[in-house]
Amino acid sequence: MGIKLENVSFVYEQGTAMETAALREVSLDIPDNQFIGLIGHTGSGKSTLVQLLNGLIRPTSGRVLYNGEDIFGEKYDRKALRAKVGLVFQYPEHQLFEVDVLSDVMFGPRNLGLDEKTCKKRAIDALENVGLSEDYYKTSPFDLSGGQKRRVAIAGVIAMHPHILILDEPTAGLDPRGRDEILGLISDMKKKFEMTIILVSHSMDDVARYVERIIVMGNGRKMFDDTPMEVFRHYTELEELGLSAPQIIYIMNELQRNGLDVPTDVLTVEEAAGEILKKYD
Repeated sequence: MGIKLENVSFVYEQGTAMETAALREVSLDIPDNQFIGLIGHTGSGKSTLVQLLNGLIRPTSGRVLYNGEDIFGEKYDRKALRAKVGLVFQYPEHQLFEVDVLSDVMFGPRNLGLDEKTCKKRAIDALENVGLSEDYYKTSPFDLSGGQKRRVAIAGVIAMHPHILILDEPTAGLDPRGRDEILGLISDMKKKFEMTIILVSHSMDDVARYVERIIVMGNGRKMFDDTPMEVFRHYTELEELGLSAPQIIYIMNELQRNGLDVPTDVLTVEEAAGEILKKYD
């Protein structure tokens, strides 16, 4: 059934001179097994939104439902919710703290009260799924590369067997190769586990390449919610929100304005090259 937001608003410092509305009557349906991109300029409300999705903060008004239940209901178990709705923060490697990789990934399952054997099995499975072999299990996480640390942090959430995985700028600070590796890993996990993934990103090219749905936030409101192609057709409106479309969309539109018979409904360089070759090969 997934997550549903019903007219959710959130106000920081409510009732003070510093009162700021971060979300304004946002309604969303996030079903099972969907790959979603969440984009928005700094201050758009997207970070507040993802914290609401697993109950880290309580809405000022409106309801957040998980599988039909209000997660802020009087008897609702939000600790159990956070095992089902995993959140990987930006620069998650800053949260690594155990003496070795395996212990760090076991931390989440241990917090769920699972026995040691189950915790270890979950951790090993998760590390294998993020491409880290047994050679790394006893390595200090602080001796790893940036991309490897990111993999360990993601494994720590995967080991809790979430149904929904939220990743807040998972490629921030990585070089192009590291970024491609992490995004490929996330895409593979989506296919393997059939989980819902919500990818928060500033990179329009990354979002266009991987997700099937884009939610655009602006000034605390949901501005667009559609397929990537339909959202990026509104690239001039996105620019007004401080965002943009993938670079290839601007290139194809410019080529068309200059008289070339090329389609503008492409999202990646590979798609554009294929269309141009069909026309002019």
